[in-house]
Parts: sequence; structure tokens; C-alpha cells
Amino acid sequence: MVQKRLAAVTSRTRRRLAYGGWRGSVRLEELEKREQGGKIFRVRLRDIKQGIALHQTRTDTLKKLSEKNNRKKENKLLCVGRKKASLPWITEETFSICISVCSGCGRGGMIVNSLSLCYHNKLILAPMVRVGTLPMRLLALDYGADIVYCEELIDLKMLQCKRVVNEVLSTVDFVAPDDRVVFRTCKREQNRVVFQMGTSDAERALAVARLVENDVAGIDVNMGCPKEYSTKGGMGAALLSDPDKIEKILSTLVKGTCRPVTCKIRILPSLEDTLNLVKRIERTGIAAIAVHGRKREERPQHPVSCDVIKAIADALSIPVIANGGSHDHIQQYLDIEDFRQATAASSVMVARAAMWNPSIFLKEGLRPLEEVMQKYIRYAVQYDNHYTNTKYCLCQMLREQLESPQGRLLHAAQSSQEIWRAYPPQITPKMCLLEWCRREKLAQPVYETVQRPLDRLFCSVVTVAEQKYQSTLWDKSKKLAEQAAAIVCLRSQGLPEGRLGEESPSLYKRKREAPDQDPGSPRAQEPALSGELCKKPFVDLASGEETPLEGR
Repeated sequence: MVQKRLAAVTSRTRRRLAYGGWRGSVRLEELEKREQGGKIFRVRLRDIKQGIALHQTRTDTLKKLSEKNNRKKENKLLCVGRKKASLPWITEETFSICISVCSGCGRGGMIVNSLSLCYHNKLILAPMVRVGTLPMRLLALDYGADIVYCEELIDLKMLQCKRVVNEVLSTVDFVAPDDRVVFRTCKREQNRVVFQMGTSDAERALAVARLVENDVAGIDVNMGCPKEYSTKGGMGAALLSDPDKIEKILSTLVKGTCRPVTCKIRILPSLEDTLNLVKRIERTGIAAIAVHGRKREERPQHPVSCDVIKAIADALSIPVIANGGSHDHIQQYLDIEDFRQATAASSVMVARAAMWNPSIFLKEGLRPLEEVMQKYIRYAVQYDNHYTNTKYCLCQMLREQLESPQGRLLHAAQSSQEIWRAYPPQITPKMCLLEWCRREKLAQPVYETVQRPLDRLFCSVVTVAEQKYQSTLWDKSKKLAEQAAAIVCLRSQGLPEGRLGEESPSLYKRKREAPDQDPGSPRAQEPALSGELCKKPFVDLASGEETPLEGR
């Protein structure tokens, strides 16, 4: 059983199109051809509204769904497979459940339930090289983006990577042979991140899609980047001159992966050629198409062709995502809707305006840049982002402020510590401990948290250099418990805790021992307990005084 509420997916009835799940809209006469190994899927309209889809694997029959609420409308069946039926349209007022069968995804005959990513009426962070890494994607989600694209990653590079579950950072990493992390993602963005690849070969593209499909919400092929590093290998905008290769790549991906497939293109010199190309792309079965309204040779200073995007949106039945409006059209949140209406697109993809200030997605308006940058730095520290990438993204946010004193410090920074001096974030004890461990070349701290069933309070133990540290205080949340354990460790080592006003010329330099503090004392370094109440004296983290645990 899969239960999930999603935004609606619509399908236009003109040209007798029916909704075909993650494959996009298909013609009614094609439904009979999609037997998908003889499996038949039926979903009651009521169950779609409830966000529930039931499926049965390896059988040609399906158990009857609940007999409740036998109203006429709700008893209509969606039938995709052998039998052709009248399909009730799924509107914006309905939750969309898309059941799909994919021979490539359901290897060995397994039927795979795929929840389709909706591209209708969405705010989307565009794929941007060196910008679309995990900290920026999470920041965009915080400020209201619905979907986020990663930066373009080349297929040959990804095929060298190994998928690694990073339990310390709670991420999934795709690591190159030289131990460099090529792509990092986390659970929070799993249902909203689209993986964009650069490719010129259908088989390599499918191999990459299968490598990442369990960790992302969608697969996208870059067909619009005009830069040499992308086009010299026949990728990016170079594909626009080879429609046959485009069709082969997209068709292979649509048939071979269980995630929705999209592509991002630029417009061609003539409107007729552009429309012919996008119609051919639509026939491959992709879920949506993003259109940058400029030609291959045009740059941001050239005006975006809203009329061409509008013509594409009118010609296609799949969602069209408008892109390219940052320079002329999008300066604040309300401008995004104006750009969408000017292009008649289903959704809007924002690139440079989001790079300059990711809070462009916020309905309440842009947040102060310093606040945005500090939040970005916190994500960069939390997910161990390389300082060169962090520095690059912060410089893009500063723009004309790079000549300010803080901007010059940032531009000259050669490490994460120097970036922090220029723009100190709100430091937490966990961040202090993590960075100290990295500086001392120790393994990253490992937190083990237990919950006491009696009052549902939490206590955490942190392991650093094979030593365990624990606060005797039980906290209301897991996060607070982990911070408390980090404070105990930091105090035992005589390190700063990140408190406001705390004198620390460098976050990572060890402080001298206070005369009255013994780092090895039981107060600072407590033995780890397993979920039972500890009644030893507790060091009050605010005052440093011993207080009994009872009554706190």
C-alpha cells in the first residue's frame, strides 16, 4: 500500500488524450497497447481522492477494493492495461495517484508503484552548475520552492560513482573513485529533487537513471546548455540539432525507469522548427518539458521570447515549464506569476533570481540577504559542503556587495573558517563539535538517541574519539538532546560552544583549561546509559552549577 497526498495532475482532453501516469499523457488508442506484461490495474476514484492506491503483484487479477460508498461516480474504475475503459479525468481538486508498470524498474517481473511528480502550477529551482548543490536546494525548499533541480551531472562521471549511505550526515552520496562526492541528497528532498544529467547516449543515460532513481523524484536531460563543456561532447544544446538522438534518449528513459522523465531545451531559430521538435519530444511520453526562451547563441542580456514559450504551451498537452525570465521579468515573488501568465506555461523555473536570493520563492517577499546567507552557511556546514562551492554560491548572492569589507573577506577566503569570519552563522554546539573533529582529523561525531517511554523524553550519547559523552538531562526533542550531548563533549575538551558573545578568535582552536574545570571529571564525561533515568549530579548548561536531576 502506498499512501501519499500529491498536487493534482491534469490532462487535456483535446486530441483524445488520456492521463498515462508517470509516462505523461497518451492517446486513447495507445492504451490497449500498454499491456505491460498482462498486468491490470484498477483504482476507484474515491481511493484516488484519499491518496491510496492498492496494487497486487505477479497476478493477472486484482482484489476488489472496499465496497463502501457505492455512489455511482465513485464506483467508476480507472483501468489501465488490457481493457480499455472510459477514464474519468483527474482534476486539480483530486489527489493524483499514478500506478505505473515499468519493465526496467520492475526487474524480474515485479510491479512497481510509482508516485508521479506533478509539474503543474509549480515553483521550480532551475538546474545551475556549481549552484544547485544540496545546501542551495534545501534553502530553496525552505523558502517555498515546490521542485528543485540539481546541477547538470555528466553521465560518464556518474557511472564511475558508487552509491554510499552516509549515516553520519544522514545523506545518500554518489562517490567517485577519488572519494569526491559528485552528488549528495537527503531524505527531506527525496520527493522533490529532480536529477539532471548531461548525456549524448541513450544506454548511458538509462544506466545513470537506474543508479539514482531510488533517491530522486524525477529524471531530466539537459538539452539547453550552450556552454562548451556541455556541447563539446554532443550534450546540452548540441542535441537540438539531432532530433533522432533526442527521441532515442527520451524514449529509452521513459521505458526504462520508474521516475517521471523530463527535458530542458532552448528554442530553435524558427518557430516552426521549435514546434515540430517539441511535438516529437512529447510523443516520447515524457512528463513535462522545460523551455528556456532564448536561442542557443543568445545570452542573458538578450530578451526572453515569451511568445515562443506561449506557442509551445498552446501546442502541447503536457506541462510546459517556462524558464529565462530572471533578467527582464522576475525581480520578486509576484513577478513569477506574471511571467507564467505571459508565457501561458504550467509552471515557472527560476535560475539567476533564485541564485541571487533564494527567498524569491517566498510569498511574503524577499528576506534580508545576510539572513539568507547565514542560513545557507548553516546548511553548508551541516552537510559538509566543500568550502569552494560554499564560497562560490555566497559570492553569487553578494554580487555588487563583493567590494564591501565583508565581501572582500569572503572573496579572499581559503577555508570554511575564513568564510565564517566574514559571515558568521548562528553556530550550534553540534556544528562546533563537528568542525573541531574535522580539524583534528577525528571521525565525525556519532549520536545515539533513546526515548523514554514513560514521558517520551529524549537522551542522547555522542561518541568522539572512542569516548562517549552524555548529559544527564532528558529533553523534549531529539535535536535538543543531541545538542546537550555535544555541549558536554565540548566542555570536557575546553572548546567553545557557539554561545553569543563567547570569545573565540577561531572556532576550532582549543581554549585553555579553566582552573576550576577538569575535562575528565564525571560531570563532563558521563557513562552512557540505555534509556534509564540517570540520577547523578547534572551540570547546569546555563550556569555550570550542580543541580539534582529530579524535579527538573
